[in-house]
Amino acid sequence: MLSVIIPTDGVERTAVATLAALVPGAAAGVIREVLLVDRKNDGVIERVADVAGCGFLAVEGSRAAALAEGAKRSTSPWLMFLHAGAVLDAGWIEETTQFIQGVSLSGHPRAGIFRYARSPYAEPSWAETFRTLRRQLSGPRADQGLLIAREHYDKLGGHDPERSEGRLLRQLGRSSRTMLRSRIVLV
Repeated sequence: MLSVIIPTDGVERTAVATLAALVPGAAAGVIREVLLVDRKNDGVIERVADVAGCGFLAVEGSRAAALAEGAKRSTSPWLMFLHAGAVLDAGWIEETTQFIQGVSLSGHPRAGIFRYARSPYAEPSWAETFRTLRRQLSGPRADQGLLIAREHYDKLGGHDPERSEGRLLRQLGRSSRTMLRSRIVLV
């Protein structure tokens, strides 16, 4: 049903945190495959992928290039893009399933973006408050994850390796994206 593509920069801790949040989705049958796309390729993420039973790709270039390559290699009709260190809250499985079914039945292409939530363990600071306010005013950012049908992704041209990964979100526009209720915390 769903392929998850996670670009990494060789940091084990953040990749493992994201993978741990995905385990219930794999157990529920929502996730067909997980691809870790590493831009550093020092062997650390390859070992993580091997232990976790994930696919692994080594890619040089931008994060958008890594996402594009992961999407190209994935096999599912739905794609979920998450940054390493992104942890989804417990309700994501049910909401993702409902979203996929709703979009499939409606015939109108839409993409889902997870709701940003500040980590409950983060120290409160003016800088963090400012970043949260900026997110609310400027709209979703690429690190909030993206859930999109492969057909819609391909029709939009996917991630352009030469541009920022945020370009795809801007291209979607407000009319074809939905802010999901499930929250995403960045560790």
